[in-house]
Amino acid sequence: MGKRALKSRKVRLIAVVSALATGAAVITLLPSANAAQAEKTPDEIMRMCQKAKVINGEEQKTGSGVQDIFLADSCEFVETKFETFDGPKKKASIDFPNCEPNATEPAKVSITWKAAVLQGEGKYTATQQGAGGGLFGALSGAWLKHKATTDLTLKSVAVGDTETRDVPVGKVLHMEFTPKMQRMTGEWRVKINAKPGSTAINPVEEQNYAAPEVVEGAVVLDGAAGAPGIADGTSKPVLTDC
Repeated sequence: MGKRALKSRKVRLIAVVSALATGAAVITLLPSANAAQAEKTPDEIMRMCQKAKVINGEEQKTGSGVQDIFLADSCEFVETKFETFDGPKKKASIDFPNCEPNATEPAKVSITWKAAVLQGEGKYTATQQGAGGGLFGALSGAWLKHKATTDLTLKSVAVGDTETRDVPVGKVLHMEFTPKMQRMTGEWRVKINAKPGSTAINPVEEQNYAAPEVVEGAVVLDGAAGAPGIADGTSKPVLTDC
């Protein structure tokens, strides 16, 4: 009985090896062309987007020098919401005190204040401003349709002025700047086109992936006479007790 079972097992093994050698069973071992689309993390999707053949309608080159290697056929940012809001307040000058014990009148001071506002930041490494080969600059076109624009070629924008102010007795004055910010919400949509199969390769179904995105940037006003843009916002004096 034992010899008969062993012999039967050998016959089955020989049959499988023979089928693989002739290619007869290869098709049944490959994934089905209709298999469910594999899940991908947002970071994986963003990497595919960064190495897509077309990004926001513009054809890309990978810089490989020999042959372009792309992870997707196209990637585009689709906006779903746009809003403006006040950013965090920034102390924009040094303190100017009028705290002398014998002071009886307001002190007139000339205050030069300056503030810098970070230009923008997305959720993913690929959309961090200044990231090598990132996607942040690819969003420039999306801002153009909004009246308040963000210059995505800059890492930060500055603003400043010199003003004459009175500091009341017993007070300390400094200037404060509140930048106007804007937030664009949407998603990056990555597409891999369907590809017909052949005798050696299974057909590939169209694949679509999406990663939600929120990008923030400063509202930038045009600079004078071609100078770099300046941050939009509101400045005001702030008084505290000595």
